[in-house]
Amino acid sequence: MKLIETALEFENRKMSNMTTSDRVAASREAKSLILGINEVYKKTGDSDLMDLMKRLTEKKRKIEKRLKGMQSSI
Repeated sequence: MKLIETALEFENRKMSNMTTSDRVAASREAKSLILGINEVYKKTGDSDLMDLMKRLTEKKRKIEKRLKGMQSSI
């Protein structure tokens, strides 16, 4: 499925040297991927999809943590 391929590509993408707007866009992309995979997971119950959602959520948290850290220093 294209959604899973996109999620795997996002997971393997380098997140260094990103601007603030790039981080915001990446966080939004991660959220939409997680929600899309969740809909498929509800129908299939595939544990591999749950693992993928957990990995994406962890990456999203790291991005958001960096965003919040940068905002407080301004």
